[in-house]
Amino acid sequence: MKTSSSTSSEVVDSPCRRQCCLDDHDQCLGCGRSLAEILEWGKADGVRRREICQAAQRRLNPPPGDA
Repeated sequence: MKTSSSTSSEVVDSPCRRQCCLDDHDQCLGCGRSLAEILEWGKADGVRRREICQAAQRRLNPPPGDA
């Protein structure tokens, strides 16, 4: 039986949009991940991948007034 809590073994899809282009801060303009996060992705567990996705989303969609 699957619970509602996330585990490190759950599959987390890559946020890559195949629009890869790094800005001056080594952040992808397509998915929002940093170069370090992109390189880490292959070895990251599910928990870390979710953290990366959340950070990328914050970069792509900063709260009003933070842009």
